[in-house]
Amino acid sequence: MRILNKLNNSKVFSIPYGKQFISDDDIKSVVSVLKSDYLTQGPLVAKFEKKFAQYVGAKYAVAVSNGTAALHLSALALDINSKSKVITTPITFVASANCVRYCGGEVVFSDINAFTATINTEALNKLLKLSPKGTYQGIIPVDMAGYPVNLEELRKIADEFGLWILEDACHAPGGYFTDSKREKQLCGNGKFSDLTVFSFHPVKHITTGEGGMITTNSEALYKKLLLLRTHGITKDQNELIENHGNWYYEMQELGYNYRLPDILCALGVSQLDKADKEIKMRREIANLYDQAFKNIKEMEVVSGSNNELLEKGIGHAYHLYIIRTKKRKELYNFLREKNIFVQVHYIPLNVMPYYKALGFKKDSMPEAEKYYEECLSLPIYPSLKKEEQEFVIQKVSEFFNL
Repeated sequence: MRILNKLNNSKVFSIPYGKQFISDDDIKSVVSVLKSDYLTQGPLVAKFEKKFAQYVGAKYAVAVSNGTAALHLSALALDINSKSKVITTPITFVASANCVRYCGGEVVFSDINAFTATINTEALNKLLKLSPKGTYQGIIPVDMAGYPVNLEELRKIADEFGLWILEDACHAPGGYFTDSKREKQLCGNGKFSDLTVFSFHPVKHITTGEGGMITTNSEALYKKLLLLRTHGITKDQNELIENHGNWYYEMQELGYNYRLPDILCALGVSQLDKADKEIKMRREIANLYDQAFKNIKEMEVVSGSNNELLEKGIGHAYHLYIIRTKKRKELYNFLREKNIFVQVHYIPLNVMPYYKALGFKKDSMPEAEKYYEECLSLPIYPSLKKEEQEFVIQKVSEFFNL
């Protein structure tokens, strides 16, 4: 109680919605690279890729400069072009849809499931049946807030209509769902998706400062991603069209410089060592929120409580802990006045000026737009102190007069 009073009376402290956790081991790992011969294009890149692929259970992983680069390269590898129509959710960060536009493709939004805030498979199925097969090329589902999309169900739909799946798991390393055979399916393991992307921004589970990763089980897509990541250039003698000597290289595609340097990969390797521990901590924080808020009738937790999800075989990764309330704006202002820096995730993409200019309209995604009016992300990150979470709980309860 003394600590809570101290926080109540302090004007200095602040509690963000998300925050990185950097340990002494992380710092030592980065310093060791700074003292080495390779700051970029060295051995730590392959080490990070191998370790991450093992962590999610995929055959291949390609490290890139950020999550948006991961989406862009994936779109290129999947041959999105001006003739492509790709479906995604309106409740996501803009990059999930923008990657299609980078390649000249057409984005189509499908509304969300009101309970999980992920793409609604029934609405998706109806959308696909309105057009002849071949109209759409693929689907970009998003594991919103860390809640894993059931890709087994989505794969059945994709196969029926001849679509690829590009899973946006930027919120969900360590998340999983349980399939119809009662087997745990980790986000990014590639069993049901063609490609999966991750982000290593500071507020994410694993940070490299900036960074991203693409995982896949397809050797062909893996090789294409490697080529596109580095200017479309290869030195692999088995891939060269000509060979003038050991110095020779060829640019075979119009690629990009989307490399992730060894300095940042060293941080990623170190962060992976504590990834499981930090997922456990996020779930413990979610459990405390769940218990504290279960009697507040004027708000609800998006996707339900952590214990309920675990009983269903769903492992929420809890990048975000999202609540819904019709008093969202008032609660947002109240908490930020108390230096609790909650956030809104996300504004529906169909109401963004850029996408409205392409013909999308307000009120076209009713569940997404209703969700936006009510959603609020509360602080959740491994270094969130118990007294800080208690302060958040106290202020939320105070707002609802509990």
